Amino acid sequence: MPLARPFLSLYLASLSKKTDMQHYSEADTRSKFIDPQLFLSGWKEDQLTREYYFTDGRKLAGGKRGDRLFVDYLLSYKNLKVAILEAKRYSEKATKGLQQAIGYAQKLGIEYVYASNGKRIYEFVVSQGRGQYIESFPHPDELYRRLVPVEESTEERLLSEPFFTSAGMQPRYYQELAVNRVMECVADGQKRILLTLATGTGKTYIAFQIVYKLLKNKWNIEGENRRPRILFLADRNVLADQAINTFNPLEKDLVKIDGAEIRRRNGRVPTNAYIFFAIYQAIAEREDIGGYYKEYPSDFFDLVIIDECHRGSANEAGSWREILNHFSSAVHLGLTATPKRADNVDTYAYFGSPVYEYSLQEGINAAILNLKITPI
Repeated sequence: MPLARPFLSLYLASLSKKTDMQHYSEADTRSKFIDPQLFLSGWKEDQLTREYYFTDGRKLAGGKRGDRLFVDYLLSYKNLKVAILEAKRYSEKATKGLQQAIGYAQKLGIEYVYASNGKRIYEFVVSQGRGQYIESFPHPDELYRRLVPVEESTEERLLSEPFFTSAGMQPRYYQELAVNRVMECVADGQKRILLTLATGTGKTYIAFQIVYKLLKNKWNIEGENRRPRILFLADRNVLADQAINTFNPLEKDLVKIDGAEIRRRNGRVPTNAYIFFAIYQAIAEREDIGGYYKEYPSDFFDLVIIDECHRGSANEAGSWREILNHFSSAVHLGLTATPKRADNVDTYAYFGSPVYEYSLQEGINAAILNLKITPI
């Protein structure tokens, strides 16, 4: 902003008459220089998170933990994490610690990294792999528009929709990133999407947040003013029931497609819901029963989520594939814990490469998973 640098020069000059700034601590530098510069550039207090911790630290022997990972400042705007800021004491070089901050930004999926010692500001663009010194921090709206260029677009609406956080359902950083990757793909019109996350890292919870955002925004493949209809497919009842429990905040909008439900409806499949859960064996065609899925119009569902999709959804001979072919106009979102390897080629051929991956080792290092890998 035009007034930022002249104002800062006067401010620094006034401080230099009162004290030796070379002895300022990092905390002094933040409060006396970095915070004022952020506010002068239009940032508000509720858009700044100081010392944002995003891992708990790996569990070590003796009940100890490894270091928790955090960034000095996390900058957010319209419910999107847009930048991190590495702060250094006034006497240190502004870019000291920049490489570590870049590594954290890559882990968090954040495009912009700033480093400042109160005197100078360095801006690094992760995707470009380069940076430069700048006069002042960009205004939050300017930075946001670099990331989401089109106002009132589907992408903006989906990304800016708040996560469901009631009842302690605060997403972890990688879950939020996985949801946002899917939102970007959906907004871009991508029809086959794959997420690969280690077992125990919350794939069903991620699916819940995706569905919640789509329902809140009335997204659907026709672009009409209606809430979408979503089918969640699993291959075991226990997985379907676990998913239903995770989706409990949306219980008024969901139904399970099974024999009991269809008998209760006098032989008709349920249609008066937005979220439909089923195991594929219950709706696929069998010798004694026609496929219940065929009783739905092929364009009935806007999104089909396939849990543990590596187990057969992409296999040409699999029963899941018949169901997916019937609902081919819908967006298909595959969830799997299986990493890319030779016996998983069908899944990758069908969905393409994962739009986001979170590995077993990452989960262990972040203390998400309480496991220990024994070297082979």
